[in-house]
Amino acid sequence: MNSEITILLLTATTIGFVHTVLGPDHYIPFIVLSKSEKWSKLKTSIVTLLCGAGHVLSSIVIGVVGFVLGVKLFSLEAVEAFRGEIAGWLLITFGLLYTVWGIKQSYKNKAHSHIHYHQDGEAHEHTHTHKTEHSHLHTSKGKKLTPWVIFIVFILGPCEPLIPLLIFPAASFNVVAVIAVASLFSFVTLVTMQAMVFIGIYGLSFFPLQKIETHIHSLAGGSILLCGISIQFLGL
Repeated sequence: MNSEITILLLTATTIGFVHTVLGPDHYIPFIVLSKSEKWSKLKTSIVTLLCGAGHVLSSIVIGVVGFVLGVKLFSLEAVEAFRGEIAGWLLITFGLLYTVWGIKQSYKNKAHSHIHYHQDGEAHEHTHTHKTEHSHLHTSKGKKLTPWVIFIVFILGPCEPLIPLLIFPAASFNVVAVIAVASLFSFVTLVTMQAMVFIGIYGLSFFPLQKIETHIHSLAGGSILLCGISIQFLGL
């Protein structure tokens, strides 16, 4: 039995890592939102951690409750698949709305000219944007809402590989093994999410984002939209 638990723990570690790395929804939204919303490293880390914890814990709760109630594995997997559909469409919707909002901001912040006339009849022209004004508007409202939207998406998003991993030790009524598998899978998932997010942010630091700063919100929204589409229709 000990060898079986060891294999199970190794499997949980491997699947937790691979599942996270191959799932762009586990890190891309945090990377692009951190840049577009100008989150600090601490806020980025906390938001990622909380969303990841909600993502894993929701599946653990469903798996444990389902097993206690005697729900079959295929029924639990059907519930997870349904949750995945909802989460995928929510991510697509959020990405689409954020993209549209970003395009509007890009248009508003587009540089434009004004002509001023002096009393002596002389005129001069100068170019400016309203970037500061609109950034302030977004800071007061959008920044408070965005993390909650992502959190809700991740709460609904299933951790599909986790429930089958929990069922095996649960079937043997090995509570210690269930706790060990859930804890190890969760730990690996959360650490990998943090690593992928900050690797992505570090990679973006090599690109001259200042040149596209006016369009940063629409690009972030587009990235989230593509991420949702890849999850929903490509099964990533």
